[in-house]
Amino acid sequence: MAISPLVPSALPDARLIAVCALAGGHEQLAAHFAIRRSVFVEAQALFQFDDRDARDDDPATLHAVGFAGDEVAGAVRLYPLDGDGLWKGDRLAVLPAERALQLGAMLVRFAVRTAGELGGRRMVAQVQVRNVPFFERLDWRRDGEPAPMLGIEHQAMTIGLSGRRGR
Repeated sequence: MAISPLVPSALPDARLIAVCALAGGHEQLAAHFAIRRSVFVEAQALFQFDDRDARDDDPATLHAVGFAGDEVAGAVRLYPLDGDGLWKGDRLAVLPAERALQLGAMLVRFAVRTAGELGGRRMVAQVQVRNVPFFERLDWRRDGEPAPMLGIEHQAMTIGLSGRRGR
């Protein structure tokens, strides 16, 4: 099944065009990993050397990128957790200079839409507590209490995917 890119109707800076799509080819995948490394290793120090793990090598894992103009400026990965429609989204990262474009929200919406189009019924994520309001504005709900993960508090969150096909 082909997943169509997500293009917003309006952007804060009309000179830039932002688009989200699945990483196409080695260069876009390398840019996806470089953005994650920049955010999670260099800026946040959540990982010592690299945030990549076995999930990145799993053929079921989808790596999405967000473009600001012609440059990859954001990344998120998503993957099925079971055969019953449960998906996980994680490693959402956007370069600081491009956050005003709302690329993070676009990437989250793209991941949710993509998982729904691929038969997903629900998506889960572990979200840094400081980012919970951002996800709540995108219709995600808290699931339980925050817990430490990678040395900082994370909140389990969930969103239903039913009825999202074709959006």
